[in-house]
Amino acid sequence: MKKEIITTLNAPAPIGPYNQAVKTGNTLYISGQIPLKASSMELLNGTIKEETQLVMENLQSILEAAGMTFENVVKSSIFIDDMRNFGEVNQVYGAYFDNDTAPARETVAVKTLPKSVRIEISMIAVK
Repeated sequence: MKKEIITTLNAPAPIGPYNQAVKTGNTLYISGQIPLKASSMELLNGTIKEETQLVMENLQSILEAAGMTFENVVKSSIFIDDMRNFGEVNQVYGAYFDNDTAPARETVAVKTLPKSVRIEISMIAVK
């Protein structure tokens, strides 16, 4: 198995022993993204919609670095700290996909996330 490491300056640099994404064959595995600003590596402390928007923009930058788009996404995992935010998160997330071809997904409420953020999203894409 050959692994290709995918990186871009348009998404936050890893803050631990992982890469932004790893491509093997036609499959891209994107690490969980949190609302970090790529340029400053500072957390966005906005509304849950603003934070979700930044996470999706970071994911989009990684997809683009791999020559893909949201159309290539086959699986998403969303982790949120409060299920009461599900509606707002879903509204922002859903704007990036066509309902007829949207990926498989789960949304899980968790007690805490890295850096005490409210949302983290990871994806798997296939070209």
